[in-house]
Amino acid sequence: MGEIVGAGLISHVPTVMLSKEIRDELNDGKEISLIPGFHKIRKEVLDVVKPDVVIVFDTHWGTLVEFVVTSHARRTGKYTSDELPRGMSQLPYDLKGDPELAVSMVDKINEEGIRCSAIDDPYLPIHYPTINLAHYMEKGEAWISVSCAMTAGVEENLAVGRGIAKAIAESGKKVVLMASGSMSHTFYPFKELHLHESSDPKHIFSDAAREADYERLAWFKKGDHASVINNMDDYYQYKPEGRFAHYLMMAGALGGEKCTAKGEQYSDYENSVGTSQVHVWFDKPENGWTG
Repeated sequence: MGEIVGAGLISHVPTVMLSKEIRDELNDGKEISLIPGFHKIRKEVLDVVKPDVVIVFDTHWGTLVEFVVTSHARRTGKYTSDELPRGMSQLPYDLKGDPELAVSMVDKINEEGIRCSAIDDPYLPIHYPTINLAHYMEKGEAWISVSCAMTAGVEENLAVGRGIAKAIAESGKKVVLMASGSMSHTFYPFKELHLHESSDPKHIFSDAAREADYERLAWFKKGDHASVINNMDDYYQYKPEGRFAHYLMMAGALGGEKCTAKGEQYSDYENSVGTSQVHVWFDKPENGWTG
């Protein structure tokens, strides 16, 4: 019987792919905490649980009429970001896939009443919420990416997670889930961006957005996923990245409102030109994800 052996809300902010010299220059001479956070997750979590598969909920992969799951045997090539080609250019990637699990995920998601397809087209674009995490944490596991349907709401995202959990349970594999994206996600206007590149959370776009993030981080720490899910309407005013679909799909796979997994921060809560950035990891509780 397969199982989910860990899950995390993980930042993929482009800053992590810049050189240390540039990162330090942007951040008042200090390293951002996200970089050591990646290494800590790899060493203290992934090297311990040894997953067979990593599933990434990718907030930059926006689909319209359905969810999509990558079902390639392998994805390989070089990645240049159309958004930030100066900072992310010709990055090599070579990610093993798991077509069998991917197809099973799609079958189970469709059984939940949610349209979803498995795609193994070699020309299917890859996005940096997957690339950046893999750059720091991939060690030969299979990596599968899941899109965020731009038209989906809370219930659809939770249902996707439920379907994925059922496929994992039948797979016989150990799987880690990574919700790749930020919390509140509003950028400063173009002419002000350069004034807010420091990681200090005082630069988060608004005091209200920062406090809303802190409230949810406190809920994560207590394992109170029900409060996060049941207060999404309020949180949407602070524009969480991808409408927080990455978290909601992950949470759905962990039991939704019944999930009691406590979150541990593996980085500080940081700013990036107005947006929030943080790594939060959820270990599987001894009595299961739902207590």
